[in-house]
Amino acid sequence: MLWWLAKLLESHIHGVTVFSYITFRAIMASLTSLFLCLFLGPVVIRKLHRFQVGQFVRELGPESHLSKAGTPTMGGALILISIACSIFLWGDLTNFDVWLALLVTLGFGLVGWADDYRKLIKRNSDGLPARTKYFWQSLIGLSAAVILYVMADVPASTQLLLPFFKNTYIDLGIFFIVLSYFVIVGTSNAVNLTDGLDGLALLPIVLVGAALGLFAYVEGNANFAQYLMFPYLPGVGEITVFSGALVGAGLGFLWFNAYPAEIFMGDVGSLGLGAALGIMAILVRQELVLFLMGGIFVAETLSVILQVGYFKLSGGKRIFRMAPLHHHFELKGWPEPKVIVRFWIITVVLVLFGLATLKLR
Repeated sequence: MLWWLAKLLESHIHGVTVFSYITFRAIMASLTSLFLCLFLGPVVIRKLHRFQVGQFVRELGPESHLSKAGTPTMGGALILISIACSIFLWGDLTNFDVWLALLVTLGFGLVGWADDYRKLIKRNSDGLPARTKYFWQSLIGLSAAVILYVMADVPASTQLLLPFFKNTYIDLGIFFIVLSYFVIVGTSNAVNLTDGLDGLALLPIVLVGAALGLFAYVEGNANFAQYLMFPYLPGVGEITVFSGALVGAGLGFLWFNAYPAEIFMGDVGSLGLGAALGIMAILVRQELVLFLMGGIFVAETLSVILQVGYFKLSGGKRIFRMAPLHHHFELKGWPEPKVIVRFWIITVVLVLFGLATLKLR
């Protein structure tokens, strides 16, 4: 909205052109969503307490988690609302990539909200049936993948970029749809599995989201893209503003979600933000770098797959003490804050490796 107003007024008011700069709007989007979360957070927590929208804790989980029962959840709706408001203020609303990223994020968030609603309001501990949840995730993810394939306007839009190799692209053709579908749905569910400790998933989301925003800025700028030997993707630079909104909202919510958490984001947050990372990685053609930077999400998902598979094949034996992976370390005796911070540190290192691909090509 403000970008549009700036375009109307730039010939009449000196200095208003600053609103057209992506870097400025990304910073302002981040600050806007940050302060929205900080301002509205206490109000949301009080409301959720009043309506008794409290966390359901599995009896099969670590005993230390039983004390978390009743902690307000579904707070991820605040994150998504803050992102949307920030985008409407600072984003270029004529940009296709921004709308697609926002709609995918909100779509997956709505699926998560329905799951949380059934668990917490309707007191159905199973939430949405797995088939129903996966159907809606698949519908949204597949729709986004098909739209991107049909709307591709440059060859690089449907090519797979190989990190650490310059000018090395793989033409995916129709398989672009398959890859994009699995990236969106897979990342969403991987983040959901990781969101099991106070703030554990949120800071990695922020770090990976910020890094993807940097990739978007480089690839959306013809000069930077040429210098760093990346394909130039017209319009994708606006995803930097989306990244800024995501980072600000994530940090604002982390203020309340850090150990010991006053509020949880629930499936509405984890599914929505996971999908946001997935669609951002596809738009900037950095699916493999997402796999690297989101190594914690990958490890958590693999731990569940391996645990379930081995349990069935071995007749009841386990690889880990408990899956996902963070519970394994808890049962080994690591205090929850130590698990969280160590996973954060690993993510910082992985994100730095991912950012190194900007130059090491």
